[in-house]
Amino acid sequence: MLTLHVPCDSLARAVGADLLAEALREEAERRQLPLEIRRSSSRGMYWLEPLVEVDSAEGRQGFGPLSADQAGALLDALTDAGNPAPAAVGLVEALPFIHSQQRLIFARAGLTRPTALEDYCASGGFAGLTSAIGMDGDAIVTEVLDSGLRGRGGAAFPAGIKWRTVRGAQAAQKYVVCNADEGDSGTFADRMLMEGDPFVLIEGMAIAGLAVEASMGYIYVRSEYPQAVQVLREAIEVARAAGWLGADVGGSGRAFDLEVRVGAGAYICGEETSLLESLEGKRGTVRAKPPLPALQGLFGQPTLVHNVLTLASVPVILARGAAFYRDFGMGRSLGTMPFQLAGNVRQGGLVERAFGLTLRELVEDYGGGTASGRPIKAAQVGGPLGAWVPPAQFDTPLDYEAFAAMGAMLGHGGVVLADDSLDMAQMARFALAFCAEESCGKCTPCRIGSTRGVEVVDRLLAASDDAARDEQVIILKDLCDTLTHGSLCALGGMTAFPVSSALKHFPGDFGLKTSEAEQ
Repeated sequence: MLTLHVPCDSLARAVGADLLAEALREEAERRQLPLEIRRSSSRGMYWLEPLVEVDSAEGRQGFGPLSADQAGALLDALTDAGNPAPAAVGLVEALPFIHSQQRLIFARAGLTRPTALEDYCASGGFAGLTSAIGMDGDAIVTEVLDSGLRGRGGAAFPAGIKWRTVRGAQAAQKYVVCNADEGDSGTFADRMLMEGDPFVLIEGMAIAGLAVEASMGYIYVRSEYPQAVQVLREAIEVARAAGWLGADVGGSGRAFDLEVRVGAGAYICGEETSLLESLEGKRGTVRAKPPLPALQGLFGQPTLVHNVLTLASVPVILARGAAFYRDFGMGRSLGTMPFQLAGNVRQGGLVERAFGLTLRELVEDYGGGTASGRPIKAAQVGGPLGAWVPPAQFDTPLDYEAFAAMGAMLGHGGVVLADDSLDMAQMARFALAFCAEESCGKCTPCRIGSTRGVEVVDRLLAASDDAARDEQVIILKDLCDTLTHGSLCALGGMTAFPVSSALKHFPGDFGLKTSEAEQ
């Protein structure tokens, strides 16, 4: 029997994977050809989707992108070596985009079926949880601390310190909450993992639950991800039936269970305290800190809050040890990071590498430069509130401290590439307008400052002489400083990043001379 692997990832489906799979089935039936189509996760090479793979003695051979009307030609090639194969890309594992990656979190991407427990276990799944079951909570926390794992979000806070704080808190009930409200433009790693490998997130949360003595966990998913919600709920049922969730996790005698909760799409609910408010059924507004969620979080109880990539990093740490994990990376940025290439890029997709590769390697070697073929103008790193990084800084290593030193951040690992036709003044204005739209309204700098910022940029662009422009630049810089240091949360605090970086590196787009922007 011929077996074909066709991804069921939502991006692949959006560009015709379902139609292709159906066409292959119908063509095989017409030919009376025994055929099995296995709907797998995606490799993350999105410019090749839909990508069909077939097993061979050397490994999986790939064909893509394919359309439904090429189904017959593909079957012709696979059943008769004399026929040319459409869109053949060769051995998938040997493609430079895949071969040079260091996939720990996405080790199963493109290889396994999302809710097939047998696929997950056959590829090392639940080895980390099995190891954790044989340890006490303090030992698990120590392993995470020793690994150097940091939160894969804006703050990059050491995960083990959070775990130790929650574990040390005294309470009858504790929670583990996964922030899957992936709202940053150009990011899709959370969605890709939840749709393609949900068990690794379930395993990571179960390990966290055992470590901090939490018996209940919630995955907060944005409503724009219906397929992720469906896959997670199915995977939770499968894991529970197999004994990996519930009253007796893996025979440990300890309880941990999970539920999926769906958010209404507010960007502010990506901030952990707003998320907790939403989980409690309230309007998503930022809480003042202290108290920290680790001490008083969901329903006032100690709560461990992490995003998807942080929790999905945990199983490999427990399975292979802290020393194995911290061998990846540089400085204080240890392990791997799934970087997501989007925007005006030739080869968009997911690249998981250890910290330390440069932005130039990422956007040029992996991304292949701009899709338009025009010169690169900048890359925005870290979402819509990330700084615009010019090509002159592309040799900076992708490292938390290195980016912070130049007034930027890695955030969730999203990288949006732009060519020289992009107007950076309009992008600065957009960042302020975005903040005004998405603000919860609780603090004045964010609520009022973002609105005033849009007005200042408009006045700056409309100014007719140097004196008027200079005045607006001073006001805009002062406003950015107020947003950074006066906002209650990172939404207002980071809105200054794209504005300040655009003003600094691309003064001409604002009608300024370089000297005016540097004043």
